[in-house]
Amino acid sequence: MQWTVYLSGEIHTDWRDQIKTGSQAIDLPVAFTSAVTDHSASDAAGDVLGAESSSFWRDHKSSKINSLRTRTMIERSDIAVIRFGEKYKQWNAAFDAGICAALGTPFITLHDEELIHPLKEVDGAAMGWAQTPDQVVEILRYVTTMP
Repeated sequence: MQWTVYLSGEIHTDWRDQIKTGSQAIDLPVAFTSAVTDHSASDAAGDVLGAESSSFWRDHKSSKINSLRTRTMIERSDIAVIRFGEKYKQWNAAFDAGICAALGTPFITLHDEELIHPLKEVDGAAMGWAQTPDQVVEILRYVTTMP
């Protein structure tokens, strides 16, 4: 079986690449999907619908276009990994966790210990909390290869 894993959250570090590389190194039966990680492209997703004089309406249109991708990818995923970084607040990642919970898509959170308290409800709905990409790879190894 080929598993689909959706990678959500923080876009300022290489955690996605670490998980992909680690999974490939041990030949896991996993395909990865993700939200658009190019910040400028994501912000401009709704620009095709016309210019806006207010940043609120530009963001509103772009968020809806981005949601077409995000929700579809989450619905089609077997597992999601949701990363919360320390520098920025990833409100979109928290929203993705809520979508996973509502759809019944199992998810793993990935964040440092300092975020345990602010993410207690999100972690409470998660199937696991990892602190490193290597831990995520080990969870994926166990889930996807054990008989």
